[in-house]
Amino acid sequence: MTPAEVVASLRTAFDAGTTRPVRWRREQLINLKRLLEEQGERLARALHTDLGKSAIEAYTTELGISTSEVEHILKHLDEWLEPRRVKVPVSQKPGRAEVVPVPLGVALIISPWNYPVHLLALPLAAAIAAGNAVVCKPSELAPATSSELAALLPQYLDTDAIAVIEGGPEVAQALLAERFDHIFFTGSTSIGRKVMAAAAEHLTPVTLELGGKSPAIVDRSAHLPSAARRIALGRFMNAGQTCVAPDYVLVDQPVEDELTALIADAVHDFYDGDPRTSGDFGRIVNEHHVARLQRLLDAGGYESVVTGAVVDVADLYVAPTVLAGVSLDSEVMADEIFGPILPIVGVGSVDEAIAIVNARPSPLALYLFADDDQVVEQVIERTTSGGVCVNHTLFQLGVPDLPFGGVGPSGMGAYHGKAGFDAFSHHRSVFRKSSRPDPSIIYPPYGKWKKRVMRRAV
Repeated sequence: MTPAEVVASLRTAFDAGTTRPVRWRREQLINLKRLLEEQGERLARALHTDLGKSAIEAYTTELGISTSEVEHILKHLDEWLEPRRVKVPVSQKPGRAEVVPVPLGVALIISPWNYPVHLLALPLAAAIAAGNAVVCKPSELAPATSSELAALLPQYLDTDAIAVIEGGPEVAQALLAERFDHIFFTGSTSIGRKVMAAAAEHLTPVTLELGGKSPAIVDRSAHLPSAARRIALGRFMNAGQTCVAPDYVLVDQPVEDELTALIADAVHDFYDGDPRTSGDFGRIVNEHHVARLQRLLDAGGYESVVTGAVVDVADLYVAPTVLAGVSLDSEVMADEIFGPILPIVGVGSVDEAIAIVNARPSPLALYLFADDDQVVEQVIERTTSGGVCVNHTLFQLGVPDLPFGGVGPSGMGAYHGKAGFDAFSHHRSVFRKSSRPDPSIIYPPYGKWKKRVMRRAV
């Protein structure tokens, strides 16, 4: 079927009420969980094919976190579905007012290539929980995983209400020409603008999970050994192809050299001295992105390579790279790197670090390493970002009830846990009154007495 025919078919199913019953929602969520558990090895092999992910990384960052999210939704779904009573003013009594979550309709989920299971499964689970029909568009840049998802999802989920459409930009463009009731997109800011423009044609609401340069600020009060390991973990997981990875480090100059050396040591320890042969270090998604990263390294704007800067296009390999003495106006500091390159910038104070962050577009994540509580509060209060993680990286994603989303160029809207359910729901206002009593005072004509009473009542 064409994209238009698929959307029309799903809208027929939604209009018929297929997706509204709580029983249907629970069945689909349970089946999605079964898919992740029963087909985990198959999906992990596809992830290794597309991105060189190790089995443990595939589990922790894709399959395990997705399964946990579905379990969390199943545990809390009845609670989230409960209408929320609100207070009725005296002038409106007797009456009952409540907010009722209802599904939006037919949703489109466009997922990226860097976490192709995780970043499709989580919004899909939220859309199902809210009672929507869903079209899933996995990324063509992770073809093995896309193929597996297209084969497996119809085996486990209701094909009358949930569809998978594979393809490249032309398919995405055809889908975006259709009228949806919500569009959920994860990807680059530049493509996010195009998605939003297409959605505007139908006044379709969007959730945009984008990216940006997420900073890591390291204060002199930080515990440097753990800060170095945690920054290295966050930067080099999935070969740096993570939208919330620390994209650069702003470090207090008195501890700059020590932190830089410790990060290089962490890279050596993580990958047994040779990331190329380590089973725990992945690959870049394609030659285009390898060449893009090579150009960043060739552009200069830094004093030295502490470790890495080894590139092998044929192997899609870019070594974990730490750059010291990086200039703020260098190419590597211009846009999100989305690869295993970590620029380190020395700053004279926390105030300077805050000024650098605030001079740039608001990031998806901000990481802060400090044992001084005053510094922590100062940075949180004076900066803007989608989220903040203190003294670690990436771990904020594992808290289901923390809404995950960006602000400004790093995104619009949020999901995870109840925030995901809310993103795919319309919170409908419902007011009920009895047909009796029916006081004449509210109807014209309005004499002096009625006006006086109504002015006091309203």
